[in-house]
Amino acid sequence: MALTGCSWLFLSAAFLSTGAEISITPEPAQPAEGDNVTLTVHGLSGEVLAYNWYAGPTLSLSYLVASYIVSTGDETPGPAHTGREAVRPDGGLDIRGALPGHSGTYILQTLNRQLQTDVGYGHVQVYEILAQPVVTANNTALVERRDTLRLACSSPSPAEVRWFFNGEALPIAIRLGQSPDGRVLTRHGVRREEAGAYQCEVWNPVSVSRSEPVNLTVYYGPERVAILQDSTTRTGCTIKLDFNTSLTLWCVSQSCPEPEYVWAFNGRALKNGQDHLNITSMTAAVAMTIVPVPTRPMEGQDVTLTVQGYPKDLLVYAWYRGPASEPGRLLSQLPSGNWIAGPAHTGREVGFANCSLLVQKLNLTDAGRYTLKTVTLQGKTETLEVELQVALWSLLSPIRPGIFGSPESGMASPSSDVNFLGSGNPSLPGTPSFIKPWSWSTSLPCMRTNATFLNLNLAQAERGAAGGWGRAGEHEGWGHRELVLYPP
Repeated sequence: MALTGCSWLFLSAAFLSTGAEISITPEPAQPAEGDNVTLTVHGLSGEVLAYNWYAGPTLSLSYLVASYIVSTGDETPGPAHTGREAVRPDGGLDIRGALPGHSGTYILQTLNRQLQTDVGYGHVQVYEILAQPVVTANNTALVERRDTLRLACSSPSPAEVRWFFNGEALPIAIRLGQSPDGRVLTRHGVRREEAGAYQCEVWNPVSVSRSEPVNLTVYYGPERVAILQDSTTRTGCTIKLDFNTSLTLWCVSQSCPEPEYVWAFNGRALKNGQDHLNITSMTAAVAMTIVPVPTRPMEGQDVTLTVQGYPKDLLVYAWYRGPASEPGRLLSQLPSGNWIAGPAHTGREVGFANCSLLVQKLNLTDAGRYTLKTVTLQGKTETLEVELQVALWSLLSPIRPGIFGSPESGMASPSSDVNFLGSGNPSLPGTPSFIKPWSWSTSLPCMRTNATFLNLNLAQAERGAAGGWGRAGEHEGWGHRELVLYPP
């Protein structure tokens, strides 16, 4: 029977249906690419003369795969034949090495001796063996809360897609936007929790394939920096230790990438780039002190208020006469190393880089309280006071102890003058000009018989013997009564 005549006979006799129910099932039910598939026919009745197989939704010559004459076993391929199909004597259709292109609707048309036709429908889905998909990212190094993450799963197959994060199935998270086909993930303002390994997987009932991981890094921090001691967080607290003991401090933080470390002591950077700091042989902190040099300066001398233990991270300091207030400021040391005079500056004060203060050519009015105020780079302020004593020029040295004076008449009295005889060599350094050779004398007004004269240049000063530098008494000599000033 010719293909065309047979086909037309089948198509024209289609209205003479027997009403039989023919069904078609594929074996295996879910064939994979490359499998041999048989479309098995159920429900045939009567004596069948011929079969027509169609691979399409309708009875159309363009979909005809093959026609088969039962009596002769002749098979004639149709336009839709791929070279893999063969009609079986029982009416079934074999597909050797089925491909995904063989998927679709199949129709069997039968013709019996009464020239009646029956039609059966079946569906075949041939699943491909899936190739490995590929995940691509717009960027694998992102900054938290700033950058957008976009991941795409590429596969030549239209198979279903599912995502994995660090090896675990990733549900459709609220934060991750997913495209309708599930192949694109988008996240605006990526978070640190979303850093890790991403994979996509394509699958069908007979095959599954997962991509290589794409590792995503999210940068953040450093933040929540803390110092640990013995696995205990110590933040803004004081650690008490014994002398000559050791201490190890650890710096921890949340950061990606790993942070660099800089340790500082009182604002001064230490040479340590590690995450821990070993402190050995703990010693006491050196307190700032002020020592006058010389300790008991006299009028006319220079004195240096020497500062020890000043802050090494010093920003600025200021010296004051009296309390630390602007009217009493003598001078200030600037970060540049220069100092500027204050309202109380007399022209005799000089500042040094170590916070010390030089006061030149002292006089009695320079005695009193001096205040040093320091400010560190971190804004820490410290105030320290010192009391400066200025002694009157004393004859106790280098001339011989004991200065003799004689009233003009008898005992000295509050109203009488005292003749002072120089008992030293006027050529010695520091001897006042009024000191004459031994036989010479000079007269000063006598305040009282027990008066103390700390400095004969200022003998008129009304200071009594109770001051402690010396005491007055009577001495018999040279045939008259004399007043003696004794050293302490």
